[in-house]
Amino acid sequence: MQILLSILLVILTSTFFLIFSNSTVAISTVIDFMGQANLATELLYNNTEVGGLSGITYNPEQQVYYAISDDPSNINKARFYTLKIDLSSGSLSETGVSVIGVTPLLTETGETFTKDSLDPEGIAFYRNSVFIASEGNFYQNIPAFIKEFSLEGKLLHSLPIPEKFMDKNGNKNQGLRSNLSLESLTITPDQNYLFTATENALIQDGDKASLDRGTPSRILRYNLQTDQPDREFLYLTDPLANSSFIAEQYNRQGLVDLLAIDQQHLISLERSFSLGLGYTIKLFLVNLEPADNIQNVTSIKQVNSEIIPAEKTLLLNLNSLNILIDNIEGLTWGSPLPEGGRSLILISDNNFMSLQTTQIIALRINPNVVSPTGL
Repeated sequence: MQILLSILLVILTSTFFLIFSNSTVAISTVIDFMGQANLATELLYNNTEVGGLSGITYNPEQQVYYAISDDPSNINKARFYTLKIDLSSGSLSETGVSVIGVTPLLTETGETFTKDSLDPEGIAFYRNSVFIASEGNFYQNIPAFIKEFSLEGKLLHSLPIPEKFMDKNGNKNQGLRSNLSLESLTITPDQNYLFTATENALIQDGDKASLDRGTPSRILRYNLQTDQPDREFLYLTDPLANSSFIAEQYNRQGLVDLLAIDQQHLISLERSFSLGLGYTIKLFLVNLEPADNIQNVTSIKQVNSEIIPAEKTLLLNLNSLNILIDNIEGLTWGSPLPEGGRSLILISDNNFMSLQTTQIIALRINPNVVSPTGL
């Protein structure tokens, strides 16, 4: 049933965009804006600074959200926060978000992570635990990881990262790019599969995104029954939305989060940033069904023309909401809504900078279209 509903959503959404083309009617037919809240930079909770919230996930049993901080045990020890987000009125008010808990992450030895030993970016709720993805640091030889932690922060186990994602020879011509690595994390509603993706191309796969072209990212799927990666798919990002006239090194475009509808359909979150020009944030509906499995392809660059990528359809450009958009990096399903439909929650990483805030945006999938989770 979930797959059928997902396919229906793809058909309907594609139809809306074919009919209305450049009109905002297509967007408002599918997704409604329900409001936003902001948490101030330098907000303290239990002697920790609430910031760097790069990923978010929802626990429907306890009706709370877990948000991972990308603080590499620098300002405070590596941690995730527990949030309450009140959508009971069918909207999100400025005071509708509260921090109710903080959980330090622990290593194999039960100690907190040392300074700069990780770069946590993604989080996904799983039964009675969370998976967390860390980008690592390519140039400091700190490997990326995907690890499962209890809700008390205890390390439970790790998932293996494929060799092509790692620099095995020390010559820096293969593997994940620093700070363009594993940002996204999501688990299918049936709890059988976990997805992550590279923000930009692996070094051997192609170039970073530019104003002229996107970048060939990889979506990586794990079978949680075996804890092994079982599929990889080519995902082509959009090009950079704008080019900074101040400093080109601050241009950035990439895939920063995924949200699973089922094992074949996802919602992707792409972020584009140019210093002096701000953020462009887009949501896409992703269909993996026609895409090739590239698990055995070491370098996309060598066979790129032969690979069928994942299909993607624009759902929403957040700039059309006519609100100031911050550094949105996280995406999750939220609580059911009183008038039907399903909520989407987005969250921003404030980079621990005084000119930014932690922005939480609530969206509603219109039930007159279809509920993508079948709920």
